[in-house]
Amino acid sequence: MLKINEAVVVEGRYDKLKLSNFLDAVIIETNGFGIYKDKEKLKFIRRLANERGIIILTDSDHSGFQIRNYVAAGIPKDKIKHIYIPDIFGKEKRKAQSSKEGKLGVEGMNDELLLNLFRKAGVSAQKAENSNPVTNFDLFDLGLSGTANAKQNKKRLLKRLDLPECLSTNSLLSYINSSMSKEEFISICSAL
Repeated sequence: MLKINEAVVVEGRYDKLKLSNFLDAVIIETNGFGIYKDKEKLKFIRRLANERGIIILTDSDHSGFQIRNYVAAGIPKDKIKHIYIPDIFGKEKRKAQSSKEGKLGVEGMNDELLLNLFRKAGVSAQKAENSNPVTNFDLFDLGLSGTANAKQNKKRLLKRLDLPECLSTNSLLSYINSSMSKEEFISICSAL
């Protein structure tokens, strides 16, 4: 498992699942061209770029390059690392037919190939591991998950942290554990 400081921006959930096999990082999906309408998510990506830097990894087709360029616009070049997958023709296992251009996307790449691409890009090593991370149980205990008012409480927390309201619980945990201590998080929740 490769732990990195930068946040990784990918096109979709299958790309995120693929990278989760070997990468311990904040991974943000653009939902393909959905990023064009989701100004809140774009703002979040830009914030992550300023805080820790981002790595953009999109498919090597026309659409992937459009999304990559849209996300990168307005972000200082020293805050972005670009990883490009090679042109490998084929079809992803879950799809009935190959893509329009016939190339495999991020989800179709071999784990080892992707891991080597990250290493070649010179990704930053993660800070010392958090020995007391915030867990799903903590979210439940703080009324942010699995309780009657969890949805409203989580929405207030996301607003307080200036995070997109559509952020998944796993992405929230990843962000919290890479950005603050458990004590800081509990203090923020207590103030809500």
